[in-house]
Amino acid sequence: MNGFVPPPYPYDRLARFAPLADRFDGGLIDLSVGTPTDAPPLGVVEALATSGTERGYPQSIGTPALRESASRWMGRRFGVEVPATDIGAVIGTKEFVGTLPQLLSLRTPDRDTVLYPAISYPTYEMGATLAGCRAVAVPITDGGLDLGAISADDAARSLVLWANSPSNPTGALDDLDAVATWGRSHGVPVVSDECYAEFTWQGPPRTVLSSGSDGVLALHSLSKRSNLAGMRVGFYAGDRDLVHYLQEVRKHVGMMVPGPAQAAGAAALHDDDHVDEQRDRYRRRLERLASVLAAWSGCEIGMPDGAFYLWFRVGDAWEFTERLAREGGALVSPGEFYGAAGREYVRVAAVRPDEAVQELARRLGVDR
Repeated sequence: MNGFVPPPYPYDRLARFAPLADRFDGGLIDLSVGTPTDAPPLGVVEALATSGTERGYPQSIGTPALRESASRWMGRRFGVEVPATDIGAVIGTKEFVGTLPQLLSLRTPDRDTVLYPAISYPTYEMGATLAGCRAVAVPITDGGLDLGAISADDAARSLVLWANSPSNPTGALDDLDAVATWGRSHGVPVVSDECYAEFTWQGPPRTVLSSGSDGVLALHSLSKRSNLAGMRVGFYAGDRDLVHYLQEVRKHVGMMVPGPAQAAGAAALHDDDHVDEQRDRYRRRLERLASVLAAWSGCEIGMPDGAFYLWFRVGDAWEFTERLAREGGALVSPGEFYGAAGREYVRVAAVRPDEAVQELARRLGVDR
């Protein structure tokens, strides 16, 4: 039988390089995956342990406490008013990205196309593939998505346009007002993945909802802002009709964030101070890593406009990845993981503690 065969998971392709770090005291310094390593706030851990919600089934749409916390947080961070009723919980935003095309295609079966950034998180494309949809990459320019490159036919067939700002992997910022305007003018829902919004280095955090909620959703995660990737809590917010549809259909699938995780998520969204501290850590690590890797490699490495990744051209990305693993015991991601247009680049996640960054500098002989 000829059926769907999942491609190798991108990060599994790096496994062969990990043993190269065995010769170093302290072993591998993994800069390939954006996994937070810093501690979450103690109050969040306490909420996780003491909510008493582990006994019963959690609310699929999200508890009132979680959705109200999300609503207030969006007001503080972005200056937008989003009622709690127009917010839904997700079991980490990756599952939302991966399943949204299927759910939208059930609602709009005469459309079959998912538009996504040409250099981006691979799950945008994979979600389209798993839904049996066409995945159409939108070119990237210095100003973000090249909306003018979208053909009339692709626009007419589109279920959704994905935006990701700040971008993973590039850190670039989109003109989200322009993206929302394009979606409304073409009758295409826009979903803006904003999980790195609080790590925006050029100006204040931005959301697609600043121009209104009609036809758009903003997607947010606690994984990055609060170091809670293992808890799997996020939310979507925006267009009332679309949110209500997704809330109802997700109930039938049983997509439920565990109750203790929802309680912890509500506590995390109440607290902005820990995020400000995390911003300082990531900014410091980005600057230090850029300095270390530029001195070792001779590559030109600039600071991103947002997120906590360095993205820079190296030529042969796999050769660079192997050489860094061999000489420094560190692992980074070849850019082709994020699209063919990224094949000459690498992505470096500034998630390891400061001590690990300094150890890398020592191994590479650039610890001045």
